Amino acid sequence: MKTTQSILGFLLSTSLSFLSQADEQARDVESLEALRAFIEVYEHIKGEYVEEIDDQTLLNHAIDGMLTKLDPHSGYLKPRDVSSLRDSTTGSFGGIGIEMDLVDGLIKVITPIDDSPASRAGILAKDIITHVNNETVRDIDLRKAVEILRGPIGSEVELNILRKVDGEAKELTISLERAVIRVTSVKHEILPHGIGYIRISQFQNRTGSDLVKAISKLQSREKLKGLILDLRNNPGGVLSAAIEVVDAFINEGLVVTIKGRDEFLESEYEASNTAVLGQEPIVILINGGSASASEIVAGALQDHERAVLIGTPSFGKGSVQTILALENDYALKLTTALYYTPSGRSIQAKGIQPTIQVSGGEAPVEPDSQVRETDLPKHLENAENADISSDRVINSLTQDNQLLHAYNLLRGSQLLTRSDGPRSLISP
Repeated sequence: MKTTQSILGFLLSTSLSFLSQADEQARDVESLEALRAFIEVYEHIKGEYVEEIDDQTLLNHAIDGMLTKLDPHSGYLKPRDVSSLRDSTTGSFGGIGIEMDLVDGLIKVITPIDDSPASRAGILAKDIITHVNNETVRDIDLRKAVEILRGPIGSEVELNILRKVDGEAKELTISLERAVIRVTSVKHEILPHGIGYIRISQFQNRTGSDLVKAISKLQSREKLKGLILDLRNNPGGVLSAAIEVVDAFINEGLVVTIKGRDEFLESEYEASNTAVLGQEPIVILINGGSASASEIVAGALQDHERAVLIGTPSFGKGSVQTILALENDYALKLTTALYYTPSGRSIQAKGIQPTIQVSGGEAPVEPDSQVRETDLPKHLENAENADISSDRVINSLTQDNQLLHAYNLLRGSQLLTRSDGPRSLISP
C-alpha cells in the first residue's frame, strides 16, 4: 500500500508540475484532465480488479499501452530487449532467425534470415505463426513472442504456421533447433562477363567496411564491368552502415535527411568522397521486404542517378527510432523523425518505387503477399565476408526473373561505356 501511495504521490506531483507549466503556457486543461483520469483508473484497478496486480507490472502495462498506440516501431525495452537489440546490430544473437512483426494480433514473418534454422526449415515471408510449443501467440506482445522463440542453443522449438497457398490457408507444423544466429550481412560472387553480385541481408555495424572488402575481392578476381546489389528482403538496421554503403558508390552529394518535429532534430548526411566503385554501372534489386536502411540506400542511389532499381516497391519504413536509456537498464525506443531521400522524398508508408518494375522470382514469396509498412497497424503516414556459391548464383539466373533482368541490363550496358563518367544503363 505504501508503494502505491508513493507512486500515486509521484503522479499527483507530476500533475501539479504540469499544471504549473500549463499556467505559464496558456494552461492545457485537456492534458491535465487526462492525467487525472489516469490516476483514477489506476486506483480503481489497484483496488477492485479481480486479481491483485503489483505496481511495477501495472505501470509497465501503462507504458506499453502508451507506446504501442503511437506506431508499430515505438516500444518499452526491458533489459533483455536492449541486449537483443545490441546483438542484432553486431550480427550475432540466439534464436531461430526470422524478422517478424505484429499485424492485427498476428505474428507475421517479414523474412527469414539467410542461413538460419528458419531459412533452412523452409519458413517463408508472410507465414503466420499461431502457436509456439503448442501455446497460442495470438494477441501476444511481440517482445514476449521473441522471448518465447529464443532459448538455449540446441533446444527444440515447435511452430504452428498458417501459410497461404494458391489462395487457401494451409496449416503446417515445423520443428526447429535453436542456434546462434550469426548474420553474415555481405555476401558476394562474380558472374560471367565481369558482373559482380553482392547481397546485403541486413545493415550491421560492419556492413559498410564489409562491402568495401567484398568489392575489393571481386575486383581482385576480375575487372568489374558492373554490379548487382541485392537488397531484397533486407529489413534494414544501422543508419551509419547505410550511409557508408552509399559512400562506396558516390563521391559527393546528399545521402539522406532526417527531419523531426522540431528544426533542431533535422540532420543531413553527405557523401565523404570515399567511393570505391565510382564508374561501373549498378543495378539494385528491391522488393516488399526491403525496408528502412535498404530504402535509404536505394533511394539515395536512385536520386543520384547512380543506380537503376529493379523489382517491386519497397516496404515503406521511413521512420527513425531513437533508443533512450532509462533507469535499471530499461530503454525507450521512440519514433522521433522521418527519413527523406536526397531529392526530398519521404519513404514513410510510400516506399521506393523501382526504376523498372519486374515481378516474379522473388523467392520465397510473391510480391503481393509481402507485408509492408502500410499493412502495420498505427503506421505513420506519409560476421566475415562470405563467398556465395558460384553455381548457386549462376543457376538462379534461370529461375530469378529479377536477377536475370538485372544481369541482362548490365550485360547490355557494356556496349555503352562512357569515358567521362559512370556508364549509362538507360539511354536518355
